[in-house]
Amino acid sequence: MKNIKMKIARTEADLSQEQLAETVGVTRQTINLIETGNYNPSLRLCIAICKALNKNLNDLFWEE
Repeated sequence: MKNIKMKIARTEADLSQEQLAETVGVTRQTINLIETGNYNPSLRLCIAICKALNKNLNDLFWEE
């Protein structure tokens, strides 16, 4: 399942995939895989992404 919420939050924060990846310590490809739904990040990575985007886990990773 694609992570549209994360992509929207990233673009609203005016960050490229590369910039977010640098901030959380992964590759741009990892961010791309998460956004396209082809990779399930660890809880540690989810938390790092949330902090970088000023969101909480429910905002970005909870399915409705």
